[in-house]
Amino acid sequence: MKRKLLLMILLVMLETAVACSSNTAAPVAEAPVADVAIGELDLADTINVQTVASVKDRSDVFVIDVREQFEYDEGHIPGVTLIPMGEVADRLAEIPTDKEVIVTCRSGNRSGQVTDFLRQQGFDNVHNMEGGIVAWEAAGYDVEQ
Repeated sequence: MKRKLLLMILLVMLETAVACSSNTAAPVAEAPVADVAIGELDLADTINVQTVASVKDRSDVFVIDVREQFEYDEGHIPGVTLIPMGEVADRLAEIPTDKEVIVTCRSGNRSGQVTDFLRQQGFDNVHNMEGGIVAWEAAGYDVEQ
């Protein structure tokens, strides 16, 4: 089972690497969420950094950074949980099913792969943060080291 999951992740990574060689991106539809009460959060599959900034500290939101430890140490979103991409399959139990899960990385590629993988594993509460930490920093949001 573990070997099967690892193979699946590797295949998704390979497919995404080929697909991500272009610079086209689908537009991201966003709904205002700042005034949404807990339990009423309705996020798109892919969300922008402004949306993440407005919801990341809610008790019903869990943010995962799937970069490697050295990347995380260089700067990460305050309050984010580090689960490197290669460890996700082994750490599924750490990912809540009763919260909205936002996945981020450096640019949005790895987080997109992990988001797809989690959906294949039955998670219906996962969202990819478009642009990753690069977009987060470009938007002027704080990072921790």
